[in-house]
Amino acid sequence: MRSYYAARAREYDRVYEKPERQADIQLLREWLPSLFRGSRLLEVACGTGFWTQFIAPLADRIVAIDSAPETIAIAQSRVQRDKVSFVVGDAYDLPRDQGVFNAAFAGFWFSHVPRDRQAEFLCGLSGAVAPGSTVVLVDNLYVEGSNHPISERDAHGNTFQLRTLEDGSAHRVLKNFPTETELRSRIEGVGHSARFSQFEYYWAVQYVVGQP
Repeated sequence: MRSYYAARAREYDRVYEKPERQADIQLLREWLPSLFRGSRLLEVACGTGFWTQFIAPLADRIVAIDSAPETIAIAQSRVQRDKVSFVVGDAYDLPRDQGVFNAAFAGFWFSHVPRDRQAEFLCGLSGAVAPGSTVVLVDNLYVEGSNHPISERDAHGNTFQLRTLEDGSAHRVLKNFPTETELRSRIEGVGHSARFSQFEYYWAVQYVVGQP
């Protein structure tokens, strides 16, 4: 996955330019930053910083993690460096030396987490922020004709897409499309007060870390 996104870095943002998705993108651009006003935010899998650039003006501080230096290089050009720190890191081994966070965001990452590691990722994310923190996950709904078709399903229920980049290289990419029921079930072990939102092409869930 890291090598795929490193290779895709320069063309990644074209996914946000699809004409049919513009209404949803605009809604998310307006809604997401408001959730993190004044927060010290941990952003997981920040990629090229597409969402970071909209959140940063309202957040107090952001530490943004990604595994690919190639995407981080693009992200760094989009934001004020005094408000955002970028770290090359592992979403399954989040940093504990960057201070205290009271919010977390993972955009378009959860769909790439294997089903048998989803609980591990969510537990690790909860452990990286303070109890009572707000967590927001945003990702894709599967919409025929707008998404790459599903090319494969494994014994664990993970689904895969075959994607071809501009350089002609083909990549087998894990891309899951969890249901609201599945998401709520995963969140029950790490948080409470989950609120699920569904757009035409995307879903979002926000919850509070810890027990109610």
